[in-house]
Amino acid sequence: MDEMDETGLNLSYYFCGVMKKEKKIHIGKIIQAQLKADKRSVSWLAQEIGCTRGHIYKIFLKPSLDSDLILSISIAMGFNFFKYYSAVIQASIKARIGED
Repeated sequence: MDEMDETGLNLSYYFCGVMKKEKKIHIGKIIQAQLKADKRSVSWLAQEIGCTRGHIYKIFLKPSLDSDLILSISIAMGFNFFKYYSAVIQASIKARIGED
């Protein structure tokens, strides 16, 4: 069964694999999906964070991004993209506690 977040994003789609039992997040795809869900344009986001449209399209392709860039995008969009990392960390901690 697919896991959904509170905005209706299918979380299982945005994890790009499993490494040492931990999911890797494809943050570019998550940002792209949230931008679409918010009905905002690529041009709008580019203007908000001070870059080009082309750079935003490159962001969508990247499974990982610099934390400062994620912070800028989170503030611009009013959405906490770090929560996806927190969820993976919490799941990993729970799994390790269960393994002991």
